Amino acid sequence: MPEWLVLTLAMLAACVVVVVITLVRHRRAADDEDPSETPDVIEYMTMWIGVVYAIVLGLAIAGVWEGRSAAQETVQAEAVALHEVSERVRVYPVEVRDRIRDDVNAYVGHVVTTEWRAMADDGQVTERGTELLDRVRRDVTDYEPRTDFEAQAYQPLVDQVAAADQARSARAESTGETMPGVVWFGLLSGAVITIGMIFALQIRRTTRELVLAGMFSALIAFLLFLIWDFDAPYSRGLAASADPFLRLFPHIGG
Repeated sequence: MPEWLVLTLAMLAACVVVVVITLVRHRRAADDEDPSETPDVIEYMTMWIGVVYAIVLGLAIAGVWEGRSAAQETVQAEAVALHEVSERVRVYPVEVRDRIRDDVNAYVGHVVTTEWRAMADDGQVTERGTELLDRVRRDVTDYEPRTDFEAQAYQPLVDQVAAADQARSARAESTGETMPGVVWFGLLSGAVITIGMIFALQIRRTTRELVLAGMFSALIAFLLFLIWDFDAPYSRGLAASADPFLRLFPHIGG
């Protein structure tokens, strides 16, 4: 059974149960029962709808913000690992050192230009970037150290290349949107219900009430926009940037 069908049936079942229990209780109520002795059900429901929706909004914002922060940390880790590779190869012979550094620079240059645009437009990394990183890996792993000093630097270089590859894989997995469609359905329908409850409270046309209602609706719209903006860590306004690469490889930006 599809998940959307399970969700729909569960929501309908909850509504039916509540309506049936309410109707049965109303028919069995005593004639002298005074409903004014209990709190107004509309005010009670409005309060709890607002509370529940605020919790859901807070969790959604925290989740997408954490995803955006993790994406920026991934970029930082990848840039640092490649910078370490470029610096540690200074103990190698000149021709080997220059070849590795040139390949690292080629990869970084591709990431901050072509691949970053592909991540923003298409939500995925490029095959060319994978090929360039593979070339760096081959440069490092295929070299046979000739001295003890070079041998001591070999394994740390291999570890840094592996760290860069792991960070790249994490970056590739987080390029798209992270919020499932069912969550967006809940957020948007919750916003409609929460704002709609304003009219259930018999809002009047006084300036104060209209201003408060407008500000409340604008706040919910802003929070939903914030969630949407953070949902794609590399492609929207407050996206993770390529600044770590540009800081550690300033000649690439120039």
